[in-house]
Amino acid sequence: MSEGSTFLSGEKVPLLNIDEWSPRTKLGKLVKEGKITSIKEIFDRNGRIFEPEIIDVLLPNMRYEIVEIGIVQKQTDAGERSRYKVMIVMGNGDGYVSIGVGKAKQLRDAIRKSITDAKLRVIPIRRGCGSLECTCGEPHSLPFSVDGKAGSVRIRLKPAPKGTGLAVGGVVKTVLSYAGIKDAWSFSSGETRTTYNLARAAYNALYQSYRITVKTDWARR
Repeated sequence: MSEGSTFLSGEKVPLLNIDEWSPRTKLGKLVKEGKITSIKEIFDRNGRIFEPEIIDVLLPNMRYEIVEIGIVQKQTDAGERSRYKVMIVMGNGDGYVSIGVGKAKQLRDAIRKSITDAKLRVIPIRRGCGSLECTCGEPHSLPFSVDGKAGSVRIRLKPAPKGTGLAVGGVVKTVLSYAGIKDAWSFSSGETRTTYNLARAAYNALYQSYRITVKTDWARR
């Protein structure tokens, strides 16, 4: 996979059979009954998503991209057992992003598991024009700098002026693209060659943009 991958190169997320869906949670029942029609409403209530069908109903335009495929091995009494490990980045390019990991003996099953895992990890992000060098007011970047960490990896994402592009490296560019961020700078440290930790650090940083409480006038900007 090239570092220049973009949102447009992603595959559309396969949808589950909603008609056969029997919700097991209260939130799932509210979604299927049509009492909750917006994913934003769930996050505003600090709700947690435990059923992937909720994402299929409320965010049907999600796409995903495989960012890493590996083989994990485990020594057992019967010998060495190998399985595929797949990591994907998922998003709608409009403020919602996720990462997922799946393991299975067959590659197809591993991809399916990673998609299901990503659906349960979808987070909202806040976009804006936080660069002091740009006054366009459009949501093309981040509203302010955010920090994230995962394992030994530490990352800071900073807003950039319109037209800068994603001045970030590796899998971070894919995560930001699927989140709908068009311009940003990043500074990272630690073992950044570990794809999963680097992606998760960027994912955690983006979530901070939503979790941090800001004044009403700043949020409007």
